[in-house]
Amino acid sequence: MAGAVLHINVARLQLPIFTGSNLHRPSSSSPSPSSYRAMRVSMSTSQSYWSSINENIEVHLKQAVRIREPLVVFEPVHNLTFSAPRTPASALCIAACELVGGHRNQALPTAAALHLLHAATYAHDHLLSPHGPMKRPKAHQGFSPDIVLLAADGLWPLGYELITGSDDSSGSMSDRILRVMVEVARAVGAEGVIDGQYEEVLAQWNQSEHRVKYVLEKKEGGLQACAAACGAILGGGSEEAIDKLRKYGLYVGMIQGICHRKERKEEIAIQMVQGLRELALKEIEEFSGPQVAAISSLVNV
Repeated sequence: MAGAVLHINVARLQLPIFTGSNLHRPSSSSPSPSSYRAMRVSMSTSQSYWSSINENIEVHLKQAVRIREPLVVFEPVHNLTFSAPRTPASALCIAACELVGGHRNQALPTAAALHLLHAATYAHDHLLSPHGPMKRPKAHQGFSPDIVLLAADGLWPLGYELITGSDDSSGSMSDRILRVMVEVARAVGAEGVIDGQYEEVLAQWNQSEHRVKYVLEKKEGGLQACAAACGAILGGGSEEAIDKLRKYGLYVGMIQGICHRKERKEEIAIQMVQGLRELALKEIEEFSGPQVAAISSLVNV
């Protein structure tokens, strides 16, 4: 029913190595003016697509997370929800759903839920390591740490409640939703994000390459792998499509995680990003449809 969740050991991935001599090697033939115009149109279309998705998610969140009584509970919950930076995982969930032939409304509640779980993780990250490697800004000002902790914990059940909103009156989506809830629980729980948070705390004192890769896999990579897989599940994608999009999300999340960690040596970071970008694009090369260009743009960070 729920199926086995794919576990990818990133430390064992054979990533292509790019040396300084070929990182920025120019192409043998310069793009024509028409190519530049096509690139601009493609980028504009992708930006419009993501803007449309993010607007839908924002509206859904505003409807779901309102300030109401008791204020002592819902004011900090509301603050955490809308002060946390947006995660690309939410939009990727919807894009993956549409890519496999699903409709946006099928994935919208889960996309909003993924933001709530990300916001909770962001709050916990700040409490665990306010001066850690990622140099996180001080968010949630005006609330004491204990209130932030409790409010963040309150976002978890609220997120799962939102996921159930993907079902319709006939209950035709029930099996898919149950599978998505299992996917999300594993991605953000002790086998996923929480494991990554623990390792990231340890990484402040021992930033080995293996540990950094492990954190990337469990945190940003794991969340976006989950998002892409959930979107494909909700959209009725095949097992092969779900598997490919899960891997794509993993690589994209790791790329973005590397870019957020400014302490990484630039040359090593470039090598990792280039290798992950190749792996990511390979996973979606067999897909077709207008969403492919937009989803492919996520590797260009």
